[in-house]
This record gives sequence, structure tokens and C-alpha cells, in this order.
Amino acid sequence: MHYLDLTRAGVALIALGLILTSADQAGAQQQEWTSYGSDLTSSKYVPLQQINAENVGELQIAWMWETPDNELFQSRSDVSAAEYKSTPLMVNGTLYVSTSLGQVGAVDALTGEELWTFDTGSWQRGRHPNFNNNHRGVAWWDDGVDGRVLMAANDGVLWSLNARTGQPDPNFANNGQLDLKQGLGSSATIGQYGAISPPLVINDVIVVGSSINDVPYFTDQVPPGHVRGFDAQTGEQRWIFHTVPQGDEPGTETWENDAWQSAGATNVWTLMSADPETGYVYLPVSTPNNDWYGGHRLGDNLYAESLVCLDAETGELIWHFQAVRHGLWDYDLPAAPNLVDISVDGEAIKAVAQVSKQGFVYVLDRMTGDPVWPIEERPVPQSTVPGERTSPTQPFPTRPAPFEPQGISDATLIDFTPELRAEALDLISEVDYGPLYTPPSERGVILFPGYSGGATWTGAAVDPEEGVMYVPSFSAPRFVRLRRPDPGESDFGFIRDRGFDIQGPQGLPLIKPPYARITAIDLNTGEHLWMVPHGEGIRQRLIDMGIDDPGPVGSFGRNGPLLTESLLFVAQLDGARPVFRSYNKQTGKVVSELDLPLPPMGTPMSYMVDSRQFIVMAVGAGPDTRLLALSLPAEAQGNEL
Repeated sequence: MHYLDLTRAGVALIALGLILTSADQAGAQQQEWTSYGSDLTSSKYVPLQQINAENVGELQIAWMWETPDNELFQSRSDVSAAEYKSTPLMVNGTLYVSTSLGQVGAVDALTGEELWTFDTGSWQRGRHPNFNNNHRGVAWWDDGVDGRVLMAANDGVLWSLNARTGQPDPNFANNGQLDLKQGLGSSATIGQYGAISPPLVINDVIVVGSSINDVPYFTDQVPPGHVRGFDAQTGEQRWIFHTVPQGDEPGTETWENDAWQSAGATNVWTLMSADPETGYVYLPVSTPNNDWYGGHRLGDNLYAESLVCLDAETGELIWHFQAVRHGLWDYDLPAAPNLVDISVDGEAIKAVAQVSKQGFVYVLDRMTGDPVWPIEERPVPQSTVPGERTSPTQPFPTRPAPFEPQGISDATLIDFTPELRAEALDLISEVDYGPLYTPPSERGVILFPGYSGGATWTGAAVDPEEGVMYVPSFSAPRFVRLRRPDPGESDFGFIRDRGFDIQGPQGLPLIKPPYARITAIDLNTGEHLWMVPHGEGIRQRLIDMGIDDPGPVGSFGRNGPLLTESLLFVAQLDGARPVFRSYNKQTGKVVSELDLPLPPMGTPMSYMVDSRQFIVMAVGAGPDTRLLALSLPAEAQGNEL
């Protein structure tokens, strides 16, 4: 296959889908945000600088849009929802966004005026398989006329809506809706199978993953997480990729004793990315059932916890990289990988960089899957649970260094005072702990990083010009204890005992700060440029306890990055304070802080319309959820791009 010989800057512009159009009014300019991560490469970057280090302190709320969920909460007592996590798209001057209860809205990008809403009704048919109702966004397909807004809802139904009217497209599947629970080769029901992340659209193909129940008690309660490609115009299935290989497909041998026949999950619940030049799509695949015990699925278990590259046109496997073999830690690949062109020792490389819950960044050649820097097989602790057989080794990247501390040891255990350290050691004295990949046990094990991350679904941002990655992450140990199920309770050999947990001394975290951080990594060298704690966290409480001021210690939270030409933005609920911060990209120094009226939960995005740059994010939870738009006052605006 031959590829165009383009400069790095040219490739970056194509990958970003940079659209600069002149409107009828002189000087009017527009910058769109057409995918969840800004573009198919998941850069979370826009080349805008109207909001910059000199004026970012003048940001103010331009408008707020109340989601239609708020009205449902006011009129009904039988609805519930989690945090509002959606990130909107901006196309042709209109924002398109999903809500926690599965509704879709179109909003004027300049004024915040509501243009239309559509209710998929998913909230009436049961909750999301793992959490309360929540959703992360929609996808866009340009049909050359009105465009289509694609919504994969919590109940496992994919909708195609006319972008102009908000009505279902009668030419798509069954009058605009496609039941994704059908056609998997195994039964799936609401409550077992759903969707929380937007699909990915490339070359008129809709690539769809799924969210599957993480805590089953019987193997037949877990459908497989196969990934499919559908025709964007008709909804016809073009291909299916078996994330658990089937029949005589390569990889079934990694599911011993024909476990591939009953294995479930191994799904793509999070975001995906794609290369618009090659048509390749990159799938971050999750853990098989059940998360913590694999005696019924011995072997490496392809393609679980793997980064999989497919041809989006055919679904053909191009390459795969398995980050965790025979996973027992719920170390799903949590976020869309970032595609970026880098230069390593003078060699130009089309790279893909996958962040992980463990705190690793796996940097691979996105054409071949070959590691950019060596990834070593290292021995890891082995299981003592009857019937279990852990992989003797796991892959460890040699570069970049982990962006999170790993394992419970002297290097990570709380040590503000000798007394707190002694109390912490006493608290964990009767459970298992140790380095990364210490397996679950009947005594119980402390996993660090825990199954929440490290990195989480919000992922990282990358500057396509500089090749620098910015990773928000947090440090949260988790406790897992296994027990044999009671008769009739489960057909798994062991299940997680949910009646136990491990806390730190005096209600403090078990580990050292920072408890949330932002790390800048140069992907051209694999070197960390800087790391800063993200948020004040419990700093004042530590001071009140008589501990010397540690400075900011970071505040737990899943908060995604937004990158512009001059600044990095990350919002946060810092203790009880909702705040939006900007950071200097070169140093990590905080440039500005803006208090917000509601907790920020969605990853922010930015665009320019009518020569005015906006930053928009989802805020709130449950009965009060909104899109909040920030911009500069009129006198501070310019026409810079």
C-alpha cells in the first residue's frame, strides 16, 4: 500500500480535520469539533489561540443550556442518573450532545439556544449494565445534505437522527433505530448489554462497541463484546470482529478447554480512534468475565485487554498488541489511544500511544503494531487460588516511564508521620499486597493502581505539532477479596466478596500523594517533561492535623484534558470546589482558575464560531445537568486562529 508523502504539519492538519471557512460576513471564521476527542485521532486539540495565557483570566460564562433530563426529574419520581459526562460535537455552528438519560439535543453554538431535542426512551427500559444512567456523547456522519447524529444508548439501541430536524432517519435500519443486542451470536438483554460511548464513523462505516455487565454470577449472563461495522446510510452490518475468537479463528487456542464458546465481555466500552489516511480503526479492548477469576478461561485470552487495529472498511485484523495476559485486575484499556506522528532518533514514525489504568503508555507503530521502544516480558507474582493459573510474565514498557506509582511498598505507602505509617502497616497486615500484577486472593489483595486507574476513560491529549502527550490521572488503590460462591449463587469457581474494603489510617488515603496528577510526556523521546498535582485535595486537612504543609496533593476525579495552541485546560471538583484551570503547556504551572456553578464531569471541548472561541463542558449530576459555555468578553476577543 502506498501513502502520500506529507510533512508532519500537513499530516497533522489532515488528521485534525481542520476546517477554516469564510462566512458571508468579512472576517468570520469557524473551527469545528467533529468527534468526541476533537478528531478521529483523539487529539483533544484545537489550533486556537484567541483564549491565551494573557487573557484566559478574563473567561466568563457566556451561556448555559439545561438538558431535557432536568424536566424529566421534575415531572417523574422513577428516574435516576449519574454524573453528566457527555462531550458535545460542534458542526456547522450547532452543538450536538447526549444526556445521561439517553436524550439528544441540538444547541446553537453561538447563543446556547435549544434547536431540538429527541428522547430515545432508553431511561424507560432499564439502567445501564454497570452504573446508573450515564452517557458520553454522540457521533457525526455527513450525508452531504443534512448530516446524521448517531446515538448508541444505554439500552443497546443505535439511533440515526437527522441533524437538521432531530427526527429518526427512516432509511436507516428500522425507522432510524438498530438493536445492537441482536447479531452477536449469543443472547443479550437490557441490563447485560448497552452503550455509553459514542460510536466512531470513518469512511461511511459506523464502528460500534458496547458496555457489558462487569459483575455477572453466571457465565450465560455475559454476552460477548464483539465489535461491528455498519453502513452509515442504511444500518446494514458490514462486518463483525470477534473480540473472543470463534471456531477455527486464530486465537481460540488462547482460551483453553474451548472457553471461547462461553466467554463473554472482552468488549470495547470506551472511546475508539482512527487514522483517516489509512482507514484503520484502533480498539481498546476490555477484560473477560469475570474480572477477578479466570479458572474457567485459562490461557492468555486474546483479544482481551489488547489494542486491536482493524481495517474499518472490512473489519480485517491488521495487528494486535496484548497489554495484559489472562487479566485478573480489571485493567481494561480505558481510553481511546492517541494517534500522533513523532520523530525518534531522526526516524519519522506514525505512532499510536495507549494510556492504561496501570499508569503505562504503550507507544507502538500504528501501521505495524511494533513497539517504538522495547517492551519487556517480566516475571510477575503468581496466583494461589485453586484452579487459577496466572501468566508467568506481563509486558512492561521500558519507555516512557509509568506516569503513576505502581504496587504497595515502602515507595508508595503513606508516610506523613511514623505513626500514620505504622497504622497503615497494621491495617494491611492480614491481606496481600506487593508489586504490580499481584493477583487476587482469598485473603484479599490491594491493587495499586486500582481498577479505576491510573488513566481513565477521559484519556490523554496530544499536541500534534510537538508530539507531547498530557495525561490526567489519579492514584486510587482498590481491594479485591475472592470467595467461593454459595450453592446456586454462581457457576464461577470464585467471585469477588463485596463485603470488604481497605481504608487508610484515620480516613486518609493509604498511599502517598499526589492523589491526582497531570503528566506531560514527550513522545519523541519517551521522557517525562513535568508532573504536577492536580488540585489542592486534602491539603488543608493535613495541615489541620499538624502535618507540615505538603502543598497541593491532588483531588480524586476522572477529568479529561483540552489542549489548544497555547494552553492545557482541565476541570475538576477539587474537594467541594468546582473549578476550571488552565496550565502552561511547557511548565505545568497554573495560569488561571475559574470557579464553576456545578461540578464539571464531562471532558471540555473548544471551537470557534463567528470569530469567537468558546470552551464548553458538561456540568452537574442527577436532577441538574447543563452544558456550560465559556468565552472572553467582547472587548478581549480577537480574530486569531
